[in-house]
Amino acid sequence: MITTDICVIGAGPVGLFAIFEAGLLKLRCHLVDALPQVGGQLAEIYPKKPIYDIPGYPEVLAQDLIDNLMKQAEPFKPTFTLGERADEIERQDDGSFITTTSDGTKIHSKVICIAGGLGCFEPRKPAIENLEKFEGKGITYMIKDPEIFRDKKVILAGGGDSALDWTIYLADVAKELSLVHRNSSFRGAPDSAQKVLALAEAGKINLLLNSNLTKVNGNGSLQEVSILDKDKNELLMDTDYLVPLFGLSPKLGPLENWGLEIENGALVVNTKDFETNIPGIFAIGDINTYPGKLKLILCGFHEAALMSHGAYKHIFPEKVLNLKYTTVNGVQSF
Repeated sequence: MITTDICVIGAGPVGLFAIFEAGLLKLRCHLVDALPQVGGQLAEIYPKKPIYDIPGYPEVLAQDLIDNLMKQAEPFKPTFTLGERADEIERQDDGSFITTTSDGTKIHSKVICIAGGLGCFEPRKPAIENLEKFEGKGITYMIKDPEIFRDKKVILAGGGDSALDWTIYLADVAKELSLVHRNSSFRGAPDSAQKVLALAEAGKINLLLNSNLTKVNGNGSLQEVSILDKDKNELLMDTDYLVPLFGLSPKLGPLENWGLEIENGALVVNTKDFETNIPGIFAIGDINTYPGKLKLILCGFHEAALMSHGAYKHIFPEKVLNLKYTTVNGVQSF
């Protein structure tokens, strides 16, 4: 059995930063993730996607952020169980927990921190006939390596942050790039939307608003996509790739059976230390909800810091924690 102070469920960016924050308080972390590598969505779905809202980094690639978080965590010697889903938790008589994974691995911890992002997820797909026929053969729902689109004809579909960010990035990569969106306005960041509109005005991309994907065709691999434009005209566009970016459909999975308070598919926490309704179980990042919640990585980092202090007080209720600046405490390994 693995023994640790905090069992962190989820090895995405927020879970990785929790190692550092807990480490400053001399708490050791063991991380569990169903994915075979650390990084969560950033590593699995868009490792080469630039991120713009990390303090101190005007722009950083998703995988580079994960790599840096791992370097930051390294002095605190975290341990990992990867490729296994956290299935069950059992509270012990002394208030500690045993977490059991899908492969039977058991982790004994003093507290649990759930940093599972969106939980188990799958991409939302457009309702188009024969879509599955071309999956992996020109149709993909995530971009891991943008270089595969270099000098290719690419159609992106969607109106959120991911669609906007990839449109901006691929404008200088693809031979021909089109963005299809069913509405006249975007759901993503206004600055990104303005950049996309500017690219369209400059003729660098094709922008089809109030338009919908209707058909896909090809001989073995994707060759054509039919689009119904704002004037109800059916456009037949040659393409090498179609990338629908309609977001992910989250599923909490086994978490639903752990007795945690759930609201709109997220775990309810307080804003003092992000503890759930079960003492000793905390939740940080996109998996939680509270008044004013923003699903941003930087907000998850803030939650990780407060969670670590809450975990310390839960483990050592009689001790007084004298926090100093990290530049005073220093980063010391175990």
